[in-house]
Amino acid sequence: MSAPTPLSDLEIARRATLKPITEVALAAGIPGEALELYGNYKAKIDPAKLGPEQGQPRGKVVLVSAMSPTPAGEGKSTVTVGLGDALAKAGHRTMIALREPSLGPILGMKGGATGGGYSQVLPMDQINLHFTGDFHAITSANNALMALVDNHIYQGNALGIDPRRLTFRRVLDMNDRALRQIVIGLGGPGQGVPREDGFDITVASEVMAVFCLATDLKDLKRRLSRITFGYTYDKQPVTVGQLKAEGAMAMMLKDAIKPNLVQTIAGTPALVHGGPFANIAHGCNSVIATQTARRLADVVVTEAGFGSDLGAEKFMDIKARSAGFAPSAIVVVATIRALKMHGGVPREELLAPNVAALQEGVANLERHVDNAAKFGITPVVGINRFSTDTDEEVDWVLEWCRQKGVEAASADVWGQGGGGDGGDELAAKVAQAINAEQNFSPLYDLDLSVDKKIETVAQQIYGADHVEFSTLAKHRLAEIEANGWGKLPVCMAKTQYSFTDDATRLGAPTGFTITVRELIPKTGAGFIVALTGAVMTMPGLPKEPAAMRMDVNDDGEITGLF
Repeated sequence: MSAPTPLSDLEIARRATLKPITEVALAAGIPGEALELYGNYKAKIDPAKLGPEQGQPRGKVVLVSAMSPTPAGEGKSTVTVGLGDALAKAGHRTMIALREPSLGPILGMKGGATGGGYSQVLPMDQINLHFTGDFHAITSANNALMALVDNHIYQGNALGIDPRRLTFRRVLDMNDRALRQIVIGLGGPGQGVPREDGFDITVASEVMAVFCLATDLKDLKRRLSRITFGYTYDKQPVTVGQLKAEGAMAMMLKDAIKPNLVQTIAGTPALVHGGPFANIAHGCNSVIATQTARRLADVVVTEAGFGSDLGAEKFMDIKARSAGFAPSAIVVVATIRALKMHGGVPREELLAPNVAALQEGVANLERHVDNAAKFGITPVVGINRFSTDTDEEVDWVLEWCRQKGVEAASADVWGQGGGGDGGDELAAKVAQAINAEQNFSPLYDLDLSVDKKIETVAQQIYGADHVEFSTLAKHRLAEIEANGWGKLPVCMAKTQYSFTDDATRLGAPTGFTITVRELIPKTGAGFIVALTGAVMTMPGLPKEPAAMRMDVNDDGEITGLF
């Protein structure tokens, strides 16, 4: 008799019984006047209506990161949700803070951002498809700016904007390689000024970064006004404030800036808000959502995109520094299959037990563990267990962690849920880590020059020997210093699959050089983006997009969504 076919994430989500979001809010201490309902199971929270916070203690932050991702999947969001559920089950007043999913990867190949199995935030289909419209608002605010810029040039160009030196682009929440490079304004004098242009994906936009780093509506407007969108004919930067567009942009974002409240399968409250990618942006959910969660809970479990070399580094050096808080614990998620892949095992052979491959691949995990320690925090390793993992393999990794002096636990939160028994051991290890003495500090001082900050990240976090700057990047370095932006932190845009800028080099490579091909000042967000390797700010779809397997029936029921 054959084993039953496992349920999909969507099928598991449909079988869950959701509480009315008003009930979830009441249990979390959110007053009714602070709640703005989006149906029965979603709501926005107005932080200004949560009551006075002066003197109130702030919850401690648990950051969930991971080893370098592989096509086999690591399940970082699943562990984040399961850990939050398990901490809540153990009696901790807990709230989860996640990023919103981008539609492009959902229809492409990556999947959603709501967790999986019995560790999901719900309603997963609505969260993954448009949700409360935040990404639409961000896209619209971004594109309104560019419409105003092109109109300003067409209407006489009083600011002297050089159309050849515009550095801001239109955006779309979709993977569409055909829009990377385009020409606009064709069709005659009445259709605008012809120029080269292009699209980025919404999650890579500076408006998204500003949205996620702003502390309130006033700060949002201030940051929007600081955005540099291009340069004049005499090479002086031009800002949104000079164009007087920040008011209209903030107006379009005034509702989106409020965090979204949902729940897990186990009923734990979760704030899902903002969604920059970590390989081309800073990879963290909004500061407003994290700080709101800290007002409402004793423990806030959040995640940063991809591995410690990307999302976690940016969480420490950009988000935590900007928002003025430190994580109290870090979890590094690992899987047996990813360790074996970093040990040289091809994807089609990952299901076969192979302790020897673990011995080779654990070097990748070791570098991620060491990276966390460079910020003054000893991490906890969470092994996201799959049904195909053998006890021998899991025990080998746990013993490796013990010998390295790192706390570790195996967690079956996909199969059992954190509200069940799947995350109990990991939750206990994390609870101990939260109360341990930590000595958090960012990796580098902001007084370092931009090139030295980049070198610090590349050498200490990636393990690179050298950093090479293209001729264009060197020119940008001089411009950055001349314009007074040299004290900003750096946001590295790099492949997520490798510590190098070459996606094919797995494991823990040494003896390599990171090449910076371009530097882009994001003066509104408050960081300098360093583009490395072949990383794209507008991804493309794969040969067989996941969208081809998705459908909706006559009753509006979705199929094929994970």
